[in-house]
Amino acid sequence: MNTLLPPHLRWPVAAMALVIVLSNVLVQHPINDWLTWGAFSYPLVFLVTDLTNRGLGAAAARRVAWIGFAIAVLVSLALAPWRIAVASGAAFILAQVMDILVFNRLRQASWWKAPLLGSLAASVVDTAVFFFIAFAGSDMDWLMLASGDLAVKALMAAVLLAPYRAMLPRLDRWAALSTPAAAPPPAAS
Repeated sequence: MNTLLPPHLRWPVAAMALVIVLSNVLVQHPINDWLTWGAFSYPLVFLVTDLTNRGLGAAAARRVAWIGFAIAVLVSLALAPWRIAVASGAAFILAQVMDILVFNRLRQASWWKAPLLGSLAASVVDTAVFFFIAFAGSDMDWLMLASGDLAVKALMAAVLLAPYRAMLPRLDRWAALSTPAAAPPPAAS
Protein backbone atom coordinates (compact mmCIF):
# COMPACT_ATOMS: atom_id res chain seq x y z
CA MET A 1 0.00 0.00 0.00
CA ASN A 2 1.33 3.42 -0.98
CA THR A 3 0.64 5.62 2.05
CA LEU A 4 2.54 8.62 0.69
CA LEU A 5 0.16 9.10 -2.22
CA PRO A 6 -3.12 7.20 -2.08
CA PRO A 7 -4.65 6.37 -5.48
CA HIS A 8 -7.47 8.90 -5.12
CA LEU A 9 -4.93 11.74 -4.85
CA ARG A 10 -2.75 10.79 -7.83
CA TRP A 11 -4.76 12.67 -10.47
CA PRO A 12 -5.06 15.91 -8.48
CA VAL A 13 -1.35 15.86 -7.61
CA ALA A 14 -0.36 15.15 -11.22
CA ALA A 15 -2.67 17.88 -12.51
CA MET A 16 -1.33 20.34 -9.95
CA ALA A 17 2.31 19.66 -10.80
CA LEU A 18 1.67 19.80 -14.55
CA VAL A 19 -0.14 23.14 -14.37
CA ILE A 20 2.56 24.72 -12.19
CA VAL A 21 5.44 23.60 -14.38
CA LEU A 22 3.62 24.69 -17.54
CA SER A 23 2.78 28.04 -15.97
CA ASN A 24 6.40 28.59 -14.85
CA VAL A 25 7.49 28.27 -18.46
CA LEU A 26 4.59 30.27 -19.92
CA VAL A 27 4.96 33.21 -17.50
CA GLN A 28 8.33 33.95 -19.09
CA HIS A 29 6.64 34.69 -22.42
CA PRO A 30 4.74 37.98 -22.53
CA ILE A 31 1.79 38.28 -24.91
CA ASN A 32 2.06 42.07 -24.77
CA ASP A 33 3.18 44.73 -22.28
CA TRP A 34 0.68 43.70 -19.61
CA LEU A 35 0.11 39.96 -19.91
CA THR A 36 1.95 36.64 -20.05
CA TRP A 37 0.72 33.26 -21.26
CA GLY A 38 1.00 31.88 -17.72
CA ALA A 39 -2.05 33.89 -16.66
CA PHE A 40 -4.26 31.55 -18.67
CA SER A 41 -2.90 28.24 -17.40
CA TYR A 42 -2.21 28.98 -13.74
CA PRO A 43 -5.83 29.43 -12.53
CA LEU A 44 -6.34 25.72 -13.20
CA VAL A 45 -4.52 25.02 -9.90
CA PHE A 46 -7.39 26.64 -8.04
CA LEU A 47 -9.87 24.44 -9.91
CA VAL A 48 -7.90 21.34 -8.87
CA THR A 49 -7.73 22.53 -5.25
CA ASP A 50 -11.40 23.44 -5.09
CA LEU A 51 -12.58 20.14 -6.57
CA THR A 52 -10.34 18.24 -4.17
CA ASN A 53 -11.56 20.34 -1.25
CA ARG A 54 -15.22 19.88 -2.18
CA GLY A 55 -14.91 16.14 -2.81
CA LEU A 56 -12.40 15.03 -0.21
CA GLY A 57 -12.16 17.86 2.30
CA ALA A 58 -9.61 20.44 3.38
CA ALA A 59 -7.07 17.91 4.66
CA ALA A 60 -6.90 16.20 1.26
CA ALA A 61 -6.72 19.57 -0.50
CA ARG A 62 -3.81 20.62 1.73
CA ARG A 63 -2.05 17.31 1.07
CA VAL A 64 -2.47 17.72 -2.69
CA ALA A 65 -1.20 21.30 -2.42
CA TRP A 66 1.93 20.31 -0.46
CA ILE A 67 2.77 17.31 -2.63
CA GLY A 68 2.05 19.25 -5.81
CA PHE A 69 4.21 22.06 -4.46
CA ALA A 70 7.17 19.75 -3.79
CA ILE A 71 6.96 18.07 -7.18
CA ALA A 72 6.48 21.34 -9.02
CA VAL A 73 9.38 23.11 -7.30
CA LEU A 74 11.77 20.26 -8.07
CA VAL A 75 10.74 20.12 -11.72
CA SER A 76 10.57 23.91 -12.02
CA LEU A 77 14.13 24.26 -10.73
CA ALA A 78 15.20 22.13 -13.69
CA LEU A 79 13.03 23.91 -16.28
CA ALA A 80 12.84 27.53 -15.19
CA PRO A 81 15.32 30.06 -13.84
CA TRP A 82 15.78 29.76 -10.07
CA ARG A 83 14.03 33.06 -9.40
CA ILE A 84 10.91 31.91 -11.27
CA ALA A 85 10.96 28.57 -9.42
CA VAL A 86 11.32 30.21 -5.98
CA ALA A 87 8.67 32.81 -6.78
CA SER A 88 6.34 30.12 -8.04
CA GLY A 89 6.81 27.96 -4.96
CA ALA A 90 6.28 30.76 -2.45
CA ALA A 91 3.30 32.24 -4.29
CA PHE A 92 1.77 28.83 -4.89
CA ILE A 93 1.75 27.61 -1.31
CA LEU A 94 0.57 30.93 0.15
CA ALA A 95 -2.21 31.15 -2.46
CA GLN A 96 -3.24 27.53 -1.83
CA VAL A 97 -3.53 28.18 1.90
CA MET A 98 -5.70 31.23 1.13
CA ASP A 99 -7.89 29.32 -1.35
CA ILE A 100 -8.48 26.43 1.07
CA LEU A 101 -9.20 28.81 3.96
CA VAL A 102 -11.73 30.92 2.03
CA PHE A 103 -13.30 27.87 0.39
CA ASN A 104 -13.87 26.17 3.75
CA ARG A 105 -15.43 29.26 5.27
CA LEU A 106 -17.87 29.47 2.35
CA ARG A 107 -18.37 25.77 1.58
CA GLN A 108 -22.00 25.77 2.83
CA ALA A 109 -22.96 28.79 0.69
CA SER A 110 -24.21 28.58 -2.90
CA TRP A 111 -22.19 26.14 -5.04
CA TRP A 112 -20.31 28.94 -6.82
CA LYS A 113 -19.35 31.23 -3.91
CA ALA A 114 -16.63 29.09 -2.34
CA PRO A 115 -14.70 28.36 -5.56
CA LEU A 116 -15.12 31.87 -6.97
CA LEU A 117 -14.21 33.86 -3.87
CA GLY A 118 -11.49 31.39 -2.84
CA SER A 119 -9.92 31.64 -6.29
CA LEU A 120 -10.15 35.43 -6.36
CA ALA A 121 -8.53 35.82 -2.92
CA ALA A 122 -5.84 33.29 -3.81
CA SER A 123 -5.20 35.03 -7.14
CA VAL A 124 -4.46 38.32 -5.38
CA VAL A 125 -1.99 36.61 -3.03
CA ASP A 126 -0.41 34.57 -5.81
CA THR A 127 0.02 37.51 -8.17
CA ALA A 128 1.50 39.85 -5.57
CA VAL A 129 3.98 37.31 -4.20
CA PHE A 130 4.98 35.79 -7.54
CA PHE A 131 5.60 38.97 -9.50
CA PHE A 132 7.44 40.69 -6.67
CA ILE A 133 9.86 37.79 -6.15
CA ALA A 134 10.21 36.86 -9.82
CA PHE A 135 10.61 40.26 -11.42
CA ALA A 136 11.29 43.04 -8.87
CA GLY A 137 14.50 44.79 -9.86
CA SER A 138 14.41 43.42 -13.41
CA ASP A 139 13.98 45.41 -16.62
CA MET A 140 10.49 43.98 -17.02
CA ASP A 141 7.52 46.22 -16.19
CA TRP A 142 6.33 43.70 -13.64
CA LEU A 143 3.62 45.90 -12.11
CA MET A 144 1.96 46.15 -15.52
CA LEU A 145 2.35 42.39 -16.02
CA ALA A 146 0.96 41.70 -12.55
CA SER A 147 -2.09 43.87 -13.26
CA GLY A 148 -2.83 42.06 -16.50
CA ASP A 149 -2.15 38.71 -14.87
CA LEU A 150 -4.57 39.42 -12.03
CA ALA A 151 -7.28 40.59 -14.44
CA VAL A 152 -7.00 37.34 -16.42
CA LYS A 153 -6.97 35.24 -13.23
CA ALA A 154 -10.17 36.99 -12.10
CA LEU A 155 -11.79 36.29 -15.47
CA MET A 156 -10.58 32.68 -15.37
CA ALA A 157 -12.00 32.25 -11.85
CA ALA A 158 -15.43 33.01 -13.32
CA VAL A 159 -14.90 30.92 -16.48
CA LEU A 160 -13.69 27.91 -14.48
CA LEU A 161 -16.97 27.81 -12.58
CA ALA A 162 -18.41 25.93 -15.59
CA PRO A 163 -16.08 22.90 -15.33
CA TYR A 164 -16.33 23.06 -11.53
CA ARG A 165 -20.12 22.84 -11.74
CA ALA A 166 -19.91 20.06 -14.32
CA MET A 167 -17.67 18.02 -12.00
CA LEU A 168 -19.84 18.37 -8.87
CA PRO A 169 -21.98 15.26 -9.58
CA ARG A 170 -18.80 13.16 -9.92
CA LEU A 171 -17.35 14.26 -6.59
CA ASP A 172 -19.54 11.94 -4.51
CA ARG A 173 -18.23 8.96 -6.50
CA TRP A 174 -14.66 10.20 -6.09
CA ALA A 175 -15.17 10.62 -2.34
CA ALA A 176 -16.65 7.11 -2.12
CA LEU A 177 -13.62 5.65 -3.92
CA SER A 178 -11.30 7.35 -1.45
CA THR A 179 -12.99 5.84 1.59
CA PRO A 180 -11.66 2.43 2.58
CA ALA A 181 -14.22 -0.33 2.27
CA ALA A 182 -15.97 -1.08 5.50
CA ALA A 183 -14.40 -3.94 7.38
CA PRO A 184 -16.55 -7.06 7.52
CA PRO A 185 -18.21 -7.68 10.86
CA PRO A 186 -16.22 -9.93 13.20
CA ALA A 187 -17.03 -13.62 12.95
CA ALA A 188 -19.21 -15.03 15.69
CA SER A 189 -17.32 -17.28 18.05
